[in-house]
Amino acid sequence: MTGCASEMDRAAFAAMPEVDRIVPNAAKLLPATWGGFPNHRPARRHARAFVGVQNGCDHSCTFCAIPLGRGPSRSDPIGQVVARIAELVEDGAQEVVLTGVDLTSYADGLGALVETILTDVPRLPRLRLSSLDTIEIDDRLFELVTSEPRVMPHLHLSLQSGDDLILKRMKRRHSRREAVAMVERLKARREIVIGADLIAGFPTETDEAAANTLEILADCDIVHAHIFPFSPRDRTPAAKMPQVPPGVIRERAARLREAAARRRAAWLPTLVGSDQPIVIEKPGDRGHTPGFAEVRLPQPMSTIGDIATVRITAAADDHLIGIPA
Repeated sequence: MTGCASEMDRAAFAAMPEVDRIVPNAAKLLPATWGGFPNHRPARRHARAFVGVQNGCDHSCTFCAIPLGRGPSRSDPIGQVVARIAELVEDGAQEVVLTGVDLTSYADGLGALVETILTDVPRLPRLRLSSLDTIEIDDRLFELVTSEPRVMPHLHLSLQSGDDLILKRMKRRHSRREAVAMVERLKARREIVIGADLIAGFPTETDEAAANTLEILADCDIVHAHIFPFSPRDRTPAAKMPQVPPGVIRERAARLREAAARRRAAWLPTLVGSDQPIVIEKPGDRGHTPGFAEVRLPQPMSTIGDIATVRITAAADDHLIGIPA
């Protein structure tokens, strides 16, 4: 067994008769752990290739157990990452997603990594970034995200709250003003689609604080929202703070989801009539635009994992309808 749960409560899992041994998180990707099983094997005929470049975290957000389960931040060397992506592209990958627990803390600078990938792997058509910490988007990364067409115009931000006092109690390193200002800067340079993680019902959250988080959906023009009802994690400071009643948490999460759904429903029709390059996903009749809007097709087309241009004909519910352009 491996993973954060077994790392944090090793004795309980080791006592289970089904568990032969516990593999630490730090060792689970090493070939030697699995008797020489190859590490980071390219997985093709998927829509996109996910490449982990960073793990662990040096920050101690009060709600998060990741530092306990995964340890301090550590990054793969740039040369290793570039070689891995070059192999994936050689195998046919059209879109690569860089992932990490705290991606913007990449040791050599995420901007430097992105620039090197784009330079050294010129045949890679699309590079996408997973969740980013707004306070760590430096000038180099900002320039690439806002000017390089091969970097997809879709950023998912780790916001967590829209209220300054709650952000402090979470030990987040950005303020509401800084988050909004970063989004305004980004969108002033390029039509970037914004997603975000938001937590409903963090301990001590008042109605006013919850309203501030609700309002940040509009203030940051968020159309891809991941809403998480707060749940305490053992051995984290937030678990010891005064808790919001479960029913209130559920109600606040529902309001956030409903508001986010309305924003998404208003955004999708703005794409009708446009031609969009999508990466074909299983079973071949759907894909996502550069801004990560889901597109469904009347019938399968092209090969899974390839890029095809489609004309958007309609918006329905939470997705788009398209036909071959």
